[in-house]
Amino acid sequence: MNSSPHKERWHPSVTVAAVIEQDGKFLLVEEHTPEGLRLNNPAGHLDEGESLMQACAREALEETAHPFKPTALVGIYMSRFQRPATGQDITYLRFAFCGTLGLAIVGQKLDDGIVRTLWLAPDEIRASQERHRSPLVLRCMDDYLRGQRLPIESLHTDASVWF
Repeated sequence: MNSSPHKERWHPSVTVAAVIEQDGKFLLVEEHTPEGLRLNNPAGHLDEGESLMQACAREALEETAHPFKPTALVGIYMSRFQRPATGQDITYLRFAFCGTLGLAIVGQKLDDGIVRTLWLAPDEIRASQERHRSPLVLRCMDDYLRGQRLPIESLHTDASVWF
């Protein structure tokens, strides 16, 4: 590790993802990316002034038009991605939640870049790995299916985040 005083501090991109299952199928989004049309969990970046759970609820709503309430943490994941077109090197720190999904809000526009939502069975998700935006799509689903859950109470957001 380089501890040079002039080196800029490395910062991973903090993201959240919703692992949403109903009747044996998982809700994914199909979205435009620089690498083409990809499948992903409803997911996105943590914004300033919000908790991880608030970010997950917001991203799920923006990308699926469904209200989502995180009830458990499925896992915390780290992955590295190098963008083929530019060589940009990005490390993601993902907090994946499961929870309850509300009814779609009629007229709610999907976030820019989201083409549609899809309900896919685990075998369909496994068969489409070449279209996944991240290897974490499959890992999060598998952890969920194994029953991996961490109590939501294990996350704490200090009040200083909102001030």
